[in-house]
Amino acid sequence: MFELFPDQPVYEYSQMVNILYSFVWAFLLSSIIAIVHRLTFTGDQYPKNFFQSLILGAIVTTMVMMAIGDSLARGLGVFGAMAIIRFRTRIDDPRDVLFLFAALSTGLAIGVYGFTISFAGTMLFSIVAFILHFSPFRSFYFNSRLYFTLIDASHLEEVISTIERFSRDYKVINISDDREKGMRYQYSISFSRDEDKFQLVSDLKLIDGVRQVKITPNEVLN
Repeated sequence: MFELFPDQPVYEYSQMVNILYSFVWAFLLSSIIAIVHRLTFTGDQYPKNFFQSLILGAIVTTMVMMAIGDSLARGLGVFGAMAIIRFRTRIDDPRDVLFLFAALSTGLAIGVYGFTISFAGTMLFSIVAFILHFSPFRSFYFNSRLYFTLIDASHLEEVISTIERFSRDYKVINISDDREKGMRYQYSISFSRDEDKFQLVSDLKLIDGVRQVKITPNEVLN
């Protein structure tokens, strides 16, 4: 009987069967991680390429670890080959980096036949991700940038109060001092609806001392 979580190859079966079994588990567990990432994603446009990268990355990692095995020479060879590749894709959200690392770690564990730890780790990671998603520490993707100039700093509280009314979350990116025009503020903001953007701009312009209000879309990872 083929064990569900073997700690080493089952030698009564052929090597091909053991390899295919490992790849199936890599696909299933990385798919769980990718689905959890999709369900807990808070941005406007979901990066479909990232979903595929989570699954394919786990499968590639499994293949690499199986190819290396216990050979130090193979490990050094793979390390040298990977050093040639340049990954220039920028991932702004640290949460996405952790999901990618979780998928790669799953493939790494399966590649050395650590089925038990890969299954337990994937389940625990997914459960914690869901708990944090519905907790007060839930994060939002900042889909817009807000720019405005404030002549009188005494109205800053009113400005922040207005921003809070129309946004799900926000953070200050930059504050610069222009002695002639006032303080220039830059915020990253997450909106639920496009209508909130227009209403925020309209209400900010009604506040005394607020000038040059502008909202631009933030960069989205495709």
